[in-house]
Amino acid sequence: MKPLKRYQYERYAVLCNLAYPRVFKQTKYGFDPNGQRIIKNASGKTMIRVLWSEDDNEVVVVIKGSHSIKDWLLNLVLWTRSCKPIGLNYRIHAGFYYLLFQESQPSRNDDKLGLSVFERLESTLQPLLAKGKRIAITGHSSGGAIGCVFADYLDQKYPRSIKRVVTFGQPAIGDWRIRNSYTLYKKTYRICCDLDVVTFMPPIPLLYWHVGKMLWLYNGKVYENTPTLIRMGRSLFSWMIRPFSYHLMSKYIRNKDYFDKH
Repeated sequence: MKPLKRYQYERYAVLCNLAYPRVFKQTKYGFDPNGQRIIKNASGKTMIRVLWSEDDNEVVVVIKGSHSIKDWLLNLVLWTRSCKPIGLNYRIHAGFYYLLFQESQPSRNDDKLGLSVFERLESTLQPLLAKGKRIAITGHSSGGAIGCVFADYLDQKYPRSIKRVVTFGQPAIGDWRIRNSYTLYKKTYRICCDLDVVTFMPPIPLLYWHVGKMLWLYNGKVYENTPTLIRMGRSLFSWMIRPFSYHLMSKYIRNKDYFDKH
């Protein structure tokens, strides 16, 4: 498994963050003037941005996380839905299933009516794949979870089409079968930051599982594949002693530059 390079991490993190504003100028980040397609959800809001340039073989699919009350309520669902209709031998969180297969409102005059988010995303990527481009998928929160499912589907239908998958603050995706069936383990990086409670969701041990390599950003370091219980224990302990941590000399040394200004 190739390590995720710092510039790659920073690029995907920036794109994930900039996916939330209503307006996104893709040319500022090296993509072509015509190198953006928007996939909308059932409410007509931007859910996914597909970004590319003709002189780069990487297409970046950026998927938003929960950004409405309805989305957050979907996260509270605790049952699963089978992905066999799309050829995947596992079940995923029913809320994520809905996000993928809800109807997608058209965003362009030539968009077909009646397509799901899943179908519209695939149809958007097909001509780019035909040009030999490869797909990098990144997403925040539930966007990361559904990104993994779509990437798994796409790579099985179009072999070697996925370059990498990078998710941020992603909850667990599906049942135990996903651990054995998911084909992109060596290309998937799951970024967790400190005590991000969403990364421990849904809170049902052994029913929901994660996939890919976990990179935990904690206490100024990056830890790889730290077991969930250890990560939770360290985070809670750090949170409990936080008031005392401000007494450490390191805090005073860090703030020494304050005196240079006076």
